Amino acid sequence: MEISFSAPPPPPPPPPDAACTVVTAPSLVPAAAVSSSPPLPPQQQAEAAVVAPSPADEKVLVSVEVLLHATSAARHEDVQVAVERMLEARSLSYVDGPVPIPADNSYLLENVKRIQICDTDEWVENHKVLLFWQVKPVVHVFQLSEDGPGEEPGEDDTLSSFNEWALPAKEFDGLWESLLYEVGLKQRLLRYAASALLFTERCVDPYLVSWNRIVLLHGPPGTGKTSLCKALAQKLSIRFKSRYSMCQLIEVNAHSLFSKWFSESGKLVAKLFQKIQEMVEEESNLVFVLIDEVESLAAARQAAISGSEPSDSIRVVNALLTQMDKLKSWPNVIILTTSNITTAIDIAFVDRADIKAYVGPPTLQARYEILRSCIQELLRVGILTYPQGGSVPCILNYSTLKEKKHCPEAVEPHGALHLSSLLYEAAELCEGLSGRSLRKLPFLAHASVANPSCCDASTFMHTLIQTAKREILESRG
Repeated sequence: MEISFSAPPPPPPPPPDAACTVVTAPSLVPAAAVSSSPPLPPQQQAEAAVVAPSPADEKVLVSVEVLLHATSAARHEDVQVAVERMLEARSLSYVDGPVPIPADNSYLLENVKRIQICDTDEWVENHKVLLFWQVKPVVHVFQLSEDGPGEEPGEDDTLSSFNEWALPAKEFDGLWESLLYEVGLKQRLLRYAASALLFTERCVDPYLVSWNRIVLLHGPPGTGKTSLCKALAQKLSIRFKSRYSMCQLIEVNAHSLFSKWFSESGKLVAKLFQKIQEMVEEESNLVFVLIDEVESLAAARQAAISGSEPSDSIRVVNALLTQMDKLKSWPNVIILTTSNITTAIDIAFVDRADIKAYVGPPTLQARYEILRSCIQELLRVGILTYPQGGSVPCILNYSTLKEKKHCPEAVEPHGALHLSSLLYEAAELCEGLSGRSLRKLPFLAHASVANPSCCDASTFMHTLIQTAKREILESRG
């Protein structure tokens, strides 16, 4: 990702009519809200960064995430103001990616590790550029928790009932950006979460408008559903940091909710949710509850109904659904669930889920971008080298490649277009492979080269294509 700076002085703001013909993107706020001098309240800032489309004559809210050094003791409010001033002083177009810190800004250099622009992917997909005068940056300042997951030990050497992370966590840093899906899926989840929290905090009558703050991601294995849930919790903990001083992710071990002792399973569920309820009772604490492979619970209830499992299995699922219903009264909890087997999900649970998103195998564009990120990483660490005598090429992004493929210009044997075209061929061959399999593909290709200690990018691309063909054949049996 690149951020382009315009050398000439900034142009004057366009007249309203001109702005109307240019600004047609989502995530907007009223013009009066962005042109007045007082900043938005913290909660409104978090919500506005992920809201639905508004009229086209208004400025676009773009999230700018600012990661502080672990040793920084600077006040988040001071850093936010400093970053806003830095962005105002520069005429730049807004594209997802890092923002360089000016060399003469000692305060930011001392305290800030990274500045990242987010949420512009829908604009890029429509081949539009966000210019500085069209944008109202919403700055989110945060520090990563370096504590690993905490485990809740089970009783009598049983499985731990859940793992717990303080968010935003170092373990999940960069996870959101590494997950590539069809354009709009991740933004849809962000906007849903913002609306769900807003409706509860504004005391919307649940008997008139119903919502449960439950997300269900379903699809085949290896498509990144669990990772997307964790990344979503991480992203929301950053966006709502000004509203909730503490954020936690609770990953429930569904298998630990079943006991070999009759009638104990319901007690395990009650004990688990009692601990979760203690967490959400603190109003400044935002809690995400992740239940992976939730179909294991639904399948247990179906088996119990058919008589192949003890009736205690029915009790545990009924207890789980009851406890989830109780959490509805708390405004600061979101339940995230995943399932590999859509048909096995209990209808009572499906009915409770507000958003049911299918996460399938990557599209061609997603496959290309996943492989491109892998190749760039191998080039960065020196495992792959640039061809001898060739210029230093970059691997083109998908949109640029599609444009250049139709240009009648000569293709350099080892240039960027040539390498990108080979990668595109590999991505086409990988139809049906999961994201997990795609990210293993460059490793398997490297293991097949004759001289793994010295492999140029062009040779590697051909090996990658052959490896993709082999993996597809093996996956089809």
